[in-house]
Amino acid sequence: MIAEQFASPLLLLLVAASVISIMTGEIVDGIIIIVVVLANVIIGTAQELSAEKSVEALRQINASTAVVIRDGKEVEIPAADLVVGDYVILEAGRVVPADLALVQTSSLKVNESALTGESVAVEKDCSEKSDEKTPLGDRRDKVFMSTLVEYGRGEGVVEKIGDNTEIGKISGMLHQIEKQETPLQKNLDSISKVLGIAGVILCVVMFACQIFIYRTPVIETLMISIAFAVAVIPEGLATVVTLVLTAGIQEMSKRNAIVKQIHAVETLGAVNVICSDKTGTLTQNRMTVVKWYLSGEAVEPEELPPDSKVFATLLEGFLACNDAKYSEETGEEIGDPTETAFIKYAKDKKLGYHDIMSGITRFDEIPFDSVRKMMTTLDRVERDGETKNISYTKGAIDSVIVRCDRILDGDGIREITNEDIFHATQSADIMSSEALRVLALAYREGDTVPQEKDMIFVGLGAMIDPPKEGVKETVDECHHAGIDVAMITGDHKITAFAIAKELDIATDISQSISGAEIDEMDPEEFRKNVLDYRVFARVSPENKVQIVQAFQSHGKICSMTGDGVNDAPSLKAADIGVAMGIGGTEVAKDAAEMILVDDNFITIKNAVMEGRNLFNNIKKSVVYLLRSNFGEVVLMASAIFAGLSSPLSTIQILWVNLLTDTAPSLALMWVRTP
Repeated sequence: MIAEQFASPLLLLLVAASVISIMTGEIVDGIIIIVVVLANVIIGTAQELSAEKSVEALRQINASTAVVIRDGKEVEIPAADLVVGDYVILEAGRVVPADLALVQTSSLKVNESALTGESVAVEKDCSEKSDEKTPLGDRRDKVFMSTLVEYGRGEGVVEKIGDNTEIGKISGMLHQIEKQETPLQKNLDSISKVLGIAGVILCVVMFACQIFIYRTPVIETLMISIAFAVAVIPEGLATVVTLVLTAGIQEMSKRNAIVKQIHAVETLGAVNVICSDKTGTLTQNRMTVVKWYLSGEAVEPEELPPDSKVFATLLEGFLACNDAKYSEETGEEIGDPTETAFIKYAKDKKLGYHDIMSGITRFDEIPFDSVRKMMTTLDRVERDGETKNISYTKGAIDSVIVRCDRILDGDGIREITNEDIFHATQSADIMSSEALRVLALAYREGDTVPQEKDMIFVGLGAMIDPPKEGVKETVDECHHAGIDVAMITGDHKITAFAIAKELDIATDISQSISGAEIDEMDPEEFRKNVLDYRVFARVSPENKVQIVQAFQSHGKICSMTGDGVNDAPSLKAADIGVAMGIGGTEVAKDAAEMILVDDNFITIKNAVMEGRNLFNNIKKSVVYLLRSNFGEVVLMASAIFAGLSSPLSTIQILWVNLLTDTAPSLALMWVRTP
C-alpha cells in the first residue's frame, strides 16, 4: 500500500526536489518537502487500511469437510485431503467439497447461487447426462465445489479437485485480469508529466540564463532553479485529492458503501454503465406469492374473497405439504424459498398461520423427487371439531392434475372435466410465461398411507422473487443521469426479462441474450452489438468478463455488481467492482473495490452520485491550484529573466502552496452539486 502511494508522478517530482535541496545544503527546504510527501503517503495508506479493517469485519471463515467411503467404511475427512476417485456422500446442510459426478440421488437439491447466480436450488438427477458444453446451471448429474446441499441426499465420485474444479478455473481467470488505472489517475498522471517536462525545460533555460548571461554562482543558481521547480509543482494537489477522496469514502460509509481503495471513489463518478446482478440486488432474493388460481380463474391476492372456502383449503394444503419452518426467535422462515413463500404469505396477510398449523399433525409422507415432480404428506387435521386424515399433494401441474378425478370450486366437490384441466393448464402456462414459479395442489381424505391417485384438484399458487422497493425509481434516475443499467444473471432468459421489464431496464425481449447465444456469436460481432442488449441471462463467468470488456471497448466506464464466486473475474475486470456485504462470498469481496453493506441497488446509485460530486469538486480544486501556481511561475520567471534575484524562496513558495492555496481549495470538497 505504501509503495502504491509513492507511484504518483507528482510525489516523485517532489522527492527529486527534496534530494537536490539536501545535496546543495538547504536541509530545511529538503525536510519540509519530505514532510509534504510523507503527509500524503500517510493519509492515503491510513484510509486504505481503515477500509480493509471494515472488510475484515464482514468475513466469516467456514471449515470444509467431506464424508467419504474408504476401506469400506464411512469416514469424515478434511476436504483438502480428497483425491480424484473418492466416493463422497452428500446430505442436507453440507458444502460440496469438490466437483462430483453423481451416481445416486434422492430428492437432492443444491444451492448453486454462489457459482451460477441462480436463486432457486437446483434439483439434481444422476440419470440425466451432460457434457462440458452444457451450461453449469443445467448440469443436473453433477455438483460443484463450494455449493450447498439444501435438501435430500446424494452420492458421487470426485471428478476434479483444486485448480481443475469450476471454482479453480475462476481463480485462474482472476490472475489473468489486470486492473486499469482510474480516469482521475490517468488525468493526474498526464498533468504531472506535462508539469514535469515544462518545469525541467524552464529550469534548464533559466539555469543557462543565470550562468551564461548574468554570471550567477552555480550554488545560488541551483537554489533558484529548485525554487522555480517547486513553484511549478502544485504541492498541495496530492493532499487535496487525497483528502477529498477520503471525505468521499467517509460519506459513502454512512450510506452503506465501504470503499476499499481510495481511487475507486472517483471512478464511481465516471461510471456510465452499471451491470447489476439480479438476485438479491435488484430483487429481494425471497420468493413471494403474487397470484392464485382457484374456482376456474386466476386472481391477485387483493381480489380473493375473504370467506372463500376453496382458498382456505388451498392455503392449508400448501402450509401442510411443506418442509419449511417458521422461527419464532428470528422471525424468519427457514427452508426452500418456494416453500417459505407460503408461510410468509400467511404471516404477512395475518391469516392465522399458527392457528392453521396447530390443527395439523404429519405422520407420513412421500418426499419430492425430480421424476414424479411432486411431494405428498399424510396429515391428521383437526377442523371444526372433527379429525380427519388428509393427503396433500403439491408439485408441477402436469404431474398433479392427471392424478385428479374431481375438483373443488365454490359450489363444492364435483367431477373434473377436460375444460377444467384445459383452463388450469392454460393459466399455469400464462403465469410461467410471466416468469412466475407455479405449484399445483390436490388432496384426498380418509387415507392411512399417503397416496397420489384419485385426488381432488384445488388450485395453483404462483410466486416470484420480486423487485426491491424503490429499485424501479432508482433505475429511472440512473437513466435520467445518463447511466445505462444492464442486468447480468444466472437465471433463465424469460425470468430475467420479466424482472427487467418491470424495472424499466429492458422494453423488448430482443434486448435479452443468453450465455449460449453469446458463445455462438463471433466475439467481434458481440462486441459491436453489446450496446443493443440490456439483459444477459444464463451466463458463465467467462461470459461476464466478455460483457464487461465489450462495454469498455466502446469507451464506457463500467461498474459490475455481484455476490458469487462466479462474479469475481468480472468484478476485477470492471472499472469498479461492487460486491454484496451480506450475501457475498469472500472471493467476490476480495475481487471488488467497493462493498455494499445492505446489498441494495439503491446504494450503488447513491455511491455513483456521490462519486460524481467528488469528481466535480476535485476538478474545481485542481483548476484553483493550477491557476495559483501559474501566477507563481510567471512571477518567478519574469524576475529571473529580467536579471533580478528570486522574489520568493523555496520555503516561502511551499508556505503559499500548502497553506494559503491548499486551505481554500479544501473548502471546495464540501460543495454539493445538485
